[in-house]
Amino acid sequence: MAADTPLRVCIAGASGRMGHMLIEAVLATDDCVLAGALDQPGHPSIGQDATAFLGRTGGVPVQSDLAAGLRGCDVLIDFTRPEGTLAHLAVCRQLGVQLVIGTTGFTEAQKATITQAAADVAIMMAPNMSVGVNVTLRLLEMAAQALATGYDIEIIEAHHRHKVDAPSGTALKMGEVIAAATGRTLAECAVYARQGLTGERDPSTIGFSAIRGGDIVGDHTVLFAGTGERIEITHKSSSRATYAQGSLRAARFLRGKRHGLYDMFDVLGFRPAPATPA
Repeated sequence: MAADTPLRVCIAGASGRMGHMLIEAVLATDDCVLAGALDQPGHPSIGQDATAFLGRTGGVPVQSDLAAGLRGCDVLIDFTRPEGTLAHLAVCRQLGVQLVIGTTGFTEAQKATITQAAADVAIMMAPNMSVGVNVTLRLLEMAAQALATGYDIEIIEAHHRHKVDAPSGTALKMGEVIAAATGRTLAECAVYARQGLTGERDPSTIGFSAIRGGDIVGDHTVLFAGTGERIEITHKSSSRATYAQGSLRAARFLRGKRHGLYDMFDVLGFRPAPATPA
C-alpha cells in the first residue's frame, strides 16, 4: 500500500459508545477512511449506515458477516469482548487484515491464541490505547526500579458501572510493568482482595482495588507508600476520545507490517522496533 493511500479502517462493535467514538475519529482524519463496520448478529443497527448516528450517510453499512465486513479493509480496530475479538481475529488472519486490539479480559489461553495468530498477521494489542496512560506506564517502570525496597505498592482503579471485568486491563498492565521492573511476574505478587483478618501486609506484594460507579471513564492511581512519604502516580481519563486517537496511531504504526505482535510501547518508540520481516 502506497504511503499516500488512505488507510482503510473497519470498526468492530460499531454501534457501541467506543465504536461511535472510533468512527468519529476516523472521519476526522485525512489519512484514514471508514471501510467497514461490524456488530453482533441481530443488533438493531445491522444494515443501517454506520454513520447514521451522526445524521449523515457514509455508504458503509453495519454488518454481522465478518468476511463481508472486513473485505477490502487494511486494519480492524476492536474494543469488544474476548470471544468476539477471537472470532474477528480468525477472519482477519484468513484475509490478511491487520488488527488493533483494545479488548481486555483475555485468559492466558486466549492471549496465546493471539500470539500464534501474529505469526500470520500484524497485531497491535494493548489494554489501554491512551498515549498518556502508556507514558504513565513508562514512568511506573522508572519509579518501581528506584523504589523497589521500602515501599508498599497499591494500584487503585475506578470505572463506570457498566464495566464487566475487574481489575481493569490497564490496572493489570500497570502491575505487570511494575513486577517486571523489579524482576518478578505479577502472578507471584498480586493481591486482588482483602477481607477479614488478613494479617500484616506482605511488603513484596502488589495490591489491587477496583471501584465501579456512575460514568467514570477510567481513573488509575499507583501508590508507592514508604516510611514518612508516599508517591502517587495518577492518570485520569475524561473522554474515550484519547483511546480512539491512540488506536488510530496504532493502526498507522502497523502500515506495511506483514506480521508480528506489538504494543503501545512499540508504537510510541519506547523500545527499539523489531526488524521488519522480509
